[in-house]
Amino acid sequence: MQAIIETLFDIIYLSTVITLGTIMIKKSGDNIQHKLFGLMAVLLGFGDAFHLIPRSYALLSTGLEANAAILGIGKLITSITMTIFYVILYNIWRMRYKVKENKILTLFIYLLAIVRIALCFFPQNEWLNYYAPVSWGIYRNIPFAIMGIIIIWLFYKEANKNNDKAFRYMWLAIVLSFGFYIPVVIWASTIRVIGVFMIPKTLAYVWVVFMGYSEFKTSLNKSE
Repeated sequence: MQAIIETLFDIIYLSTVITLGTIMIKKSGDNIQHKLFGLMAVLLGFGDAFHLIPRSYALLSTGLEANAAILGIGKLITSITMTIFYVILYNIWRMRYKVKENKILTLFIYLLAIVRIALCFFPQNEWLNYYAPVSWGIYRNIPFAIMGIIIIWLFYKEANKNNDKAFRYMWLAIVLSFGFYIPVVIWASTIRVIGVFMIPKTLAYVWVVFMGYSEFKTSLNKSE
């Protein structure tokens, strides 16, 4: 039953974010912000697919542990694409609120992304091992978490300052995504039921995509 429900959820999730992202890319015209949001949504979908599709296969066949290698590779790819996801979101923030005088902050965000991706390639992660060390799961997520905290604060501050109703809860969606993700990183290997937190984490990302898509649709309707 878990395999069927989880697979159906993943199919709906992946098809939704990829479809919405594709629409935004195709119909944004010269609006770079909307194109970036569309690219971000498509990246989210395709990146997660590398982990979710093998996971569904494993659940429906010989089990997760028997497919540890392909699941690990999927997690590695997803870790990289999610890092790029937040770099794009940061640039959307800069573009949306016309921020130009933040070169040091921009450099820091890119540095965090590079460090995070570099840490993902360390052999100590043991991606192909089903019982990979939790310690390295924490190490590689430290720069990722710092990046997330910065972006949460940036959206909270600017959305309130500019009375941005479309993105007023962007910060909260990111908070929820990290809030549900962190316990999975720390405890899911020993307390398997905590893995269920990945569902609300995923829904938080869907919320992020829907905020961007709703703003895109409003802008499109006004232009028509």
